[in-house]
Amino acid sequence: MTFRDEFSYETRPVRVVFRPGAAVTATPGEAARLGLRRLLVVSGSRGEQMARAVADALGDSCAGLHAEARMHVPVEDVDRAVAAVRAAGADGCVAVGGGSAIGLGKAIALRTGLPLIAVPSTYSGSEMTPVWGLTEHGTKRTGRDPVVQPRSVVYDPRLTLSLPVPLTVTSGINALAHAVEALYAPDVSPLVSVMAEEGVRAMAEALPRLAGDPADLDARSRALYAAWLCGACLGATTMGLHHKLCHVLGGTYGLPHAETHTVVLPHALAHNAPAAPQALTVLRRALGTYDVPRALWDLDLAGRLGTPRSLAELGLKEADLTPAAARAAGEPYANPREVTEEGVRGVLLAAFEGGPPDSGSRTEGDRKPS
Repeated sequence: MTFRDEFSYETRPVRVVFRPGAAVTATPGEAARLGLRRLLVVSGSRGEQMARAVADALGDSCAGLHAEARMHVPVEDVDRAVAAVRAAGADGCVAVGGGSAIGLGKAIALRTGLPLIAVPSTYSGSEMTPVWGLTEHGTKRTGRDPVVQPRSVVYDPRLTLSLPVPLTVTSGINALAHAVEALYAPDVSPLVSVMAEEGVRAMAEALPRLAGDPADLDARSRALYAAWLCGACLGATTMGLHHKLCHVLGGTYGLPHAETHTVVLPHALAHNAPAAPQALTVLRRALGTYDVPRALWDLDLAGRLGTPRSLAELGLKEADLTPAAARAAGEPYANPREVTEEGVRGVLLAAFEGGPPDSGSRTEGDRKPS
């Protein structure tokens, strides 16, 4: 690999605690370390039970539980959550759950400046980034602000044991998307490349094990470790076409976040691959295969795990393809290959139909990288 001798890398001020049982045993200590005495716990309705366990562990430091987080962080939900924070007199927040809960916690931090502790229960990786997202009037806006970066992240593999296998796989591929796009970002660095390669390798090894035994705590730990690395890659680099498409499909058309990442990623990578040879080299090593887009498409074990194959399955209509492509191509953003409306529509059409990604000639498809 040619060494990249011109790069920048900014570290983020975040403390990580990683161990089984940490959600209950470590979160109170992290709050005390930050000097927080009145914390609002936020979650989604599906994660309310585990959030209540964290709230109980906080004891007198818990100012209440707000279990109203939803996908894509609608701005009206943020208004209600900020009102709850102020009514409780909270001096910080603990977000317990997946990307929706952590996204709501970030939005509260953005509005109020209060410190955030994240206790993730999926593999979204959002907890390791300063990226926020809000959906208003059918448009999802994203931005970066250090105030939304969680001050502490408590990784507890036991929280992921209840994830159904299909959600385990889609959440894991969501994490992989962060590492994939980081590898061809304009601000990639040697450290990010190392984290991305290790994160992709660890997740690709963990997901088949979890398909066979969802209660495998070691595999759950490895997947959560991979999500940490992949999320850190996203936090340090600029997002490209894949993430832009997923934001449009989620914010404008209401498609589910992790499932959309799962369907779009192989096709977005196949599109960008000719302009990202160094990224492909790293991904081939991590996955042990030449045809990386096909390997990502195959991660759900040929559809046997119940994960979606196409945008049509997720509810997108064929008539939506052209306006979605226009929206995704209408704003400038970094991408290794020029973003055109025609090119974006091609990616969307392939994802809509749901067949294997077009990776060009597959004459070397089975060749292992040296």
